[in-house]
Amino acid sequence: MSRWIVLAIPVDGVNEMDRDARTLSEFDGSTEEAETALMKAAGTYEHKLWKVRRREIFKCSSRSYFIRIHGRMATYGLMLQLAELVHDTAQSTGQSSA
Repeated sequence: MSRWIVLAIPVDGVNEMDRDARTLSEFDGSTEEAETALMKAAGTYEHKLWKVRRREIFKCSSRSYFIRIHGRMATYGLMLQLAELVHDTAQSTGQSSA
């Protein structure tokens, strides 16, 4: 079983202060479970909007989506990406990551 994170990376409609990537979730699971979690995040993540009026989801690959969310006064474009842990120094030295 692999370790995964779902990242939201703002690319459109945000100011420079809000351009940092955010980790939306982190979990252990299969590839299929991770891809399901990514799609769920694409369908529910609201960034800073109180009420989403429209959501467009564009599939780039099975591990990335571009979402455009429209509110009453703002529209945001974000890349949601799935990342699999491939190396952890705590694991390679025998230390626990918890």
